Amino acid sequence: MNKPLRRVAVFCGLLVLALLLRVNYVQFVQADQLSNDAHNRRVAINQYAQPRGDIIVDGRAITGHTETSGSDFQYKRTYTDGAMWAPVTGHASQAFGTTFLEGVEDKFLTGNDDRLFFNRTIDLLTGKQKQGGNVVTTLNAKAQKAAYRGLGGKKGAVAAIDPRTGAILALASTPSYDPSTIAGNSRTDEKNWIALNKKNNPDDPSQNRALRQTYPPGSTFKLVTAAAALESGRFSDIDAETQTELPYILPNTRTELKNEGNIPCENASLRVALKYSCNTVFGKLGAEEVGLKGMVEQAEKFGFNQEQFVPVRADASNFDTKMSKDQVALSSIGQFDTTATPLQMAMVAAAIANNGVLMKPYEVDKLVAPNLSTIAQTSPSKLSEPLSPENAQKLQQMMETVVKEGTGTRAQIPGVRVGGKTGTAQHGVNNDQKPYAWFVSYAMTDQGSPVAVAVVVEDGAANRDDITGGGLAAPIAKNVMEAVLGR
Repeated sequence: MNKPLRRVAVFCGLLVLALLLRVNYVQFVQADQLSNDAHNRRVAINQYAQPRGDIIVDGRAITGHTETSGSDFQYKRTYTDGAMWAPVTGHASQAFGTTFLEGVEDKFLTGNDDRLFFNRTIDLLTGKQKQGGNVVTTLNAKAQKAAYRGLGGKKGAVAAIDPRTGAILALASTPSYDPSTIAGNSRTDEKNWIALNKKNNPDDPSQNRALRQTYPPGSTFKLVTAAAALESGRFSDIDAETQTELPYILPNTRTELKNEGNIPCENASLRVALKYSCNTVFGKLGAEEVGLKGMVEQAEKFGFNQEQFVPVRADASNFDTKMSKDQVALSSIGQFDTTATPLQMAMVAAAIANNGVLMKPYEVDKLVAPNLSTIAQTSPSKLSEPLSPENAQKLQQMMETVVKEGTGTRAQIPGVRVGGKTGTAQHGVNNDQKPYAWFVSYAMTDQGSPVAVAVVVEDGAANRDDITGGGLAAPIAKNVMEAVLGR
């Protein structure tokens, strides 16, 4: 072979070698990345080539499917009471992807999860269509309905937990939207999607306020401060005076920390201070008795400063780790930069109700294969122990006094021990915005506490002076607790 031909042959050989290397690289290294690429339309077509599995509440599906025409997507998702359940299900859209449980459990619902390999193999051998698995939730349909209807036309959210296990019983958020309206790939779905965008709808109906919105918790945070005071060992008698002067001046300032109205807060005991929601007592406890380090440790034991995965991600609630003493005082009454999700405040109430043990919150009970076999089962697990049993029971007594004769009387349930704490959270520049109304509570039976609830209401239509946690939020919490109790 002459020299020019040899060069051409070598060059062609190198090209073939490069091609083989590239093919193998794509086949074995990039295969998963390409098959799951959001821009790979075949992924989406395959995702909707068969009905999705269902999301189950109380043994009944709250999702479904329907066949589509004029599209290469064969099926699309449908929802029962979609607006009520949207904070739980999220959406599964041919055009706009998946969110919340629809997103986290997408592979299982579509049947592509590795744990369904055996089922897929059997379906292939028997000629059956591939089927998705079902996601069985911990949600309580009556509690969810009570929460959603209680919020009504107001903006707000409700989170309810079983303190004994951590099982989430309700996650409501209003205003909401029906995921069915964006499930397809038509111009109508696109129009509905655009209408949900916060730029076009300031109410932001697709926002999950129960998990993804943090609010100033106001006086409900005083439960955390009370827990820190009890755990510090400096306060053993909840009926002993706290040596809190009036007026109380914020440390290193000339600013007076005021109470709401003419209430008996001078030297008030912990029980009386929680009953009347004394800013002065809890501000001083946080800043001067417990201190920044103790407050941070206590808040983080309850779950602050970390995201929660239930398995849907919940935003981290915030308690600053670097503050001056006056800022610690304000943070200790739920002001300054302190913020919390409704789920977080439900966790606080749940830990107190469960004698100081905080269980990890979760909303998926089990994953069930198409043949009804259980593929995965959630076992309750402990997240932390924010309080000793003795101190938790003292805090229960304080919270029950709030409901019996304090600011939370509208949450009373005859024959049931109910503990609660109201909150009216100021916000805006110089507190110029209408406050948020909070109520956190639990119901106690002889078998322990089956439910802890956190409610936050943003009522822009109400008169500013009428916005209170006891007035707006407590009745909603009561309805949710009664629903769980079967009343």
